[in-house]
This record gives sequence, C-alpha cells and structure tokens, in this order.
Amino acid sequence: METPFIFGKLATGDEFTNRAKELSRLRSNFLAGVNSIVISPRRWGKSSLVEKAAREVSNENRKIKLVFIDLFNIRTEENFYRVLTEQTIRATTIKVREILTVAKTFFKQWIPRVTFSPDHLQEFSLGLNWNDVAKEPDEILDLPQQIAASKGYKLIICIDEFQNIGFYHDPLGFQKLLRSHWQRQQDVSYCLYGSKRHMLLQVFAAPSMPFYKFGDLMFLEKIHTPEWEKFIIQRFHATGKEIMPELARRIAQSVENHPYYVQQLSQLCWLRSSNVVTPEILDQSLESLILQLSLLFQNLTEDLSTTQVNYLQAILNDENRLSSKEVIRHYQLGTSANVARIKQALINKEIIDQIDQKPDILDPLYKLWLKRYYFK
Repeated sequence: METPFIFGKLATGDEFTNRAKELSRLRSNFLAGVNSIVISPRRWGKSSLVEKAAREVSNENRKIKLVFIDLFNIRTEENFYRVLTEQTIRATTIKVREILTVAKTFFKQWIPRVTFSPDHLQEFSLGLNWNDVAKEPDEILDLPQQIAASKGYKLIICIDEFQNIGFYHDPLGFQKLLRSHWQRQQDVSYCLYGSKRHMLLQVFAAPSMPFYKFGDLMFLEKIHTPEWEKFIIQRFHATGKEIMPELARRIAQSVENHPYYVQQLSQLCWLRSSNVVTPEILDQSLESLILQLSLLFQNLTEDLSTTQVNYLQAILNDENRLSSKEVIRHYQLGTSANVARIKQALINKEIIDQIDQKPDILDPLYKLWLKRYYFK
C-alpha cells in the first residue's frame, strides 16, 4: 500500500494541503494576467501551490498555456535564454511541423538548428550560439509574446528559484533588460518565486530596483494547525488507520507546522502504526526523524564559526536583546557590529531569518537537534 503522505516532490490532488486563500489569489492573478511573486522558505510548498493554481486555470481554459522553468542550476544568462526559448516552444506546440514553423517564423536575427530526440519527437534542442544571443537577446525575450499573440494564447511563465539571477555576470543589468521587455507583453504573465527571502526582497521590494512593483507580492505563510489536523486525520482514515485529533495536532506542532516535516513525520507515524497511532509512536517517530538528519546537522554546524554557533544558542535561549552588552558578553559574540555580521551571515546561509522582527532558526528539526543533542 502506498503511504498517504508526500514530501520531496510536488503535492497534487488529495496530497495537496489546504491553502484556499493563497490558491484563490494566485488563480485570480493568472486569470487576470497579473504578474505574481511568491516568497517563502524552502520546502513550504510554494512550488506545489504555483503548479496547482496554474494547472487549474489551464484546465479550465485551453487557451492558457503554461511554461515552467527552474533556475536551480541555470547560472548564466546564456542558459537562461536557451531554457526560456525551448520551454516556451514546448508549451505552445504539439507537432514537429509546428516546432519547425516557429523556428522559421519567429527567428529573424538567428537561424536555429532544431535537433529532435529519436525517442520522443517533442523533446528537442535548439542549436544557436547562445553567447551571441546573450549580446542581442531582444528577439528571444520577445518570443513568448510573439507566439502567444500569433496563436491566440495567454501564457503564464512560472520561474522557480528566481533569486539565482543574482549569480549572473551583471544581475542588475539583466533585471533591467527583463523588466523592459516583460512589462510590455500583453499576452504573457509571469509568476516568479523562490526561497531566499533576503535576496528576493532586494529584487522586488527595493524602490530603486527594476522589478519594484512588478506584480502581486505574496509571502507564503505556514499552514495553520487546525488545517493540518484535519488533513492528517483524513489521510490516515483514507487508508483504514486512525489518529486522535490531539496527536494530529502534536505532529504539526512538533515541527512548527513546517509542511515538509509535517508530511514526513506523519508518514513515519503511519508506517509505525498497525491501526491506531499512540503517543509513544509519535515520540519514537519524531526522535527517529531527528536522528535520521543528525549527520546533516552535524556537518552544517561544523561549518559555522564559534560566534555563529553561540548566536544560535542565544536565539534558542529566547534572548530578546541580542546586541546588548550582557548578551554579547555572556555568549562571547565580540562586538555589536560583529553581531550584525553574524546575523547576516546566518541569513545568507538560510539558517535563520527575521520572523516577526525577531531572528529565528528556519529548520524546526535543526532547532530540536541543537536543543537535544548539541547544547544539552
């Protein structure tokens, strides 16, 4: 029997946990052609949310076509142009003849060589000198709008890990270039999302930046405990097993409602139970999950400086005035200027973030591991 919980890949159908407000907001944006920006820490379910909203509106209106791009390993402008071009053509064509027609019709400056996979004709690559394209990319950046207008489509281009454009040769110049083209496109809307909050805020929330007020800015929140409780109970019940409401709540609260870990801990409880989950099963499952990640957390901690580790300890001890003389002296943090550098370094490493005006450790299981094993 397949387990009723999913983590590490996109959640769809019954596996998708209730995000009714966010889903409705994204759907409305997509239908209205409004650009969207979605920001949340890693593994909070933003990719599943974006895909679900996009698939729903596309299924309702066949004139809406979807382009999905992940910039996780796209570290150059040349690769960005290549992926944007190929994915746009894939999303808007079906037959080999259509692909060839697009290549002939919309490329005026460049003459692409189209190579098809022998196993799957929809899989193809464009032979272009992408280094030359990067020097004069206007034709490529206008391609989505040109195709959409010619075919009567509305395109939604969803770009994950958008903050990775910060690794390009000239990030600011690249942003200006994208904005200058994208803001004129009437039949294409963009959904840009990623996990490095501090980097994305620099791109989208700073008035001096090109992408300021580019679209509807959404900060994804954690799913609330009552919604998790209902979801966990339903998923257990669907497979003939039972879990009491208080234990379903405890699963969510034990990992601070972190979507990935709620699903993972729920699965461990499901696997360990024959018919009914007991408090002992939950405790054993949580401890097993922490130990399973122990080596990862050890390596993460070993890469930190002594003052960075001390700063984490201060956070765990609920110190409110981290730059005060007393806290600096007690945790040997150096100087108030050094405290600011420590904080920024940990934010850059995605270990902490500023939550409700207070720094907090992002990974709830890393937090538990530090409490139970490192600072014991």
